[in-house]
Amino acid sequence: MANRVEIHGSCDARFRCVRDVFTEQLDNPEEVGASLAVTLGGRTVVDLWGGHADPQRTRPWNADTLVNLFSTTKGMVALCAHRLADAGKLDLDAPVARYWPEFAQAGKGAIPVRWLLDHSAGLVAVDKPLPPAAMYEWDTMCEALAEQAPWWEPGTAHGYHAMTFGWLVGEVVRRITGKSVGSYFREEIAGPLGADLMIGTPAEHDARCAELIPAPLPRLDGSGGDDFFAKLLASAKPYAIKAFMNPMPLPGAFNSRAWRGAEIPAANGHGSARGLARIYAALAGGGSIDGVHVLSRDAIDRARVEQRYGLDHVIPIMPTKFGLGFQIGTEAEPIGPNPRAFGHSGAGGSFGFADPEAGVAFGYAMNRMETGIFLIGPRATALMNAVFASL
Repeated sequence: MANRVEIHGSCDARFRCVRDVFTEQLDNPEEVGASLAVTLGGRTVVDLWGGHADPQRTRPWNADTLVNLFSTTKGMVALCAHRLADAGKLDLDAPVARYWPEFAQAGKGAIPVRWLLDHSAGLVAVDKPLPPAAMYEWDTMCEALAEQAPWWEPGTAHGYHAMTFGWLVGEVVRRITGKSVGSYFREEIAGPLGADLMIGTPAEHDARCAELIPAPLPRLDGSGGDDFFAKLLASAKPYAIKAFMNPMPLPGAFNSRAWRGAEIPAANGHGSARGLARIYAALAGGGSIDGVHVLSRDAIDRARVEQRYGLDHVIPIMPTKFGLGFQIGTEAEPIGPNPRAFGHSGAGGSFGFADPEAGVAFGYAMNRMETGIFLIGPRATALMNAVFASL
C-alpha cells in the first residue's frame, strides 16, 4: 500500500529504521502531523516532518512548523536556571526568598531554589479560586504563589508542579536578570543557538503554528480505562486536581492568540523538533555546539543527578523521577539504555532529551494529542528506541 502521507526531510542511511517508524506512525489514519529531529555527536542525522498542521488537513506540516510543546517547555526553563547558576548569579541551595522576598510568606522563607526545580516545594497549586484569564497574567500568578502555603512539608516529598513550576522558577529568573524567562531564554539560549523554540510566541509566527488537537475529555466519574486524566481524577488528592484546573483553561484556549503570546513557562513553549534537538545537542556535547556555549559539564552533570524518585503526590498513578528540573528515566519509562539521559516530555506526546554518554539529542513534536498511563508518549518512545537500535 502506498503511503498516505509524504515524509519530508533527511535521514542518514544508518537511521533508516527511524524513518520507517516515523512513516508508519504518520500512515495511521488517526495521525495528523509531526516532526522528528536527532543529532549524533552534534551532527543532524534525522530531520523529518510530515502530515498536516490542522485537523481539517488543509495546511501541510512544513520544515518550520511550530507547535505547543506543553511540559517539554519545563526543560527549557530549567536550563535558564542552570545557566544562571553556572554564571554564579543563582545559588541553588539559597532560599528562594533571597531573590524573591515576597516568597517568604506563609512559612516559605527557608525553601531553597533546588526544591522548586525538583518538585518538592509543595506549591503544586493555588488554593484560592482564580479566573481563567489569570494564567495569562504573570504578576497575578506569582503573587498568588507567594501568598500560598505549601500543601505538604517542603522537601519531604515530591509532586509534579504541572503548571506552577514555570511561574516559580521563571520568577526567580526574572528577579535575578530583570528579564522575563521567555526573553532570557531567547537572548541567552535559543537565539545564539539558532533554535526555533519560544516561550511567549509573537503574533507574526501564528501562520506557522500547528493547531493542537486535544485528546477526548476524561469521564467525570473517573472511569475511562487507560485515560491518564480519568485515572488521575479517580485517585488524586484535591490539590492535585487544582494543580491542573486552577485556573481552568477555557475551551480552545491552547490554540488562542492569548495562550500563544503569554509566557506560561511550564506549558506553552512553541517550537519544532529541530529546535528541541538543537538545544539538547549542546547538552549532549558537553555544553557547547558550533562555538555556542550553553552550560558547563559540571552544570550538566548536576542537573541530571537524581533528586526525587517514587510516589508522586500529584500523579499517584505512577512513580516519577526528577533531577534538577529535568525528568530522568524510570524502570517503566527509560530514556534509552543509559540511566543518566535526561530531558522532559509534554502532555499529548512531545519529548526532548540529551544522552551525553551516547552523544545523542532528540526532539519530537506533534499536534494530535494522545493520552494513556504514561509520561513519555508511545510514539516518542518507539522513535527513541529506533534511534538507539541504530547506534
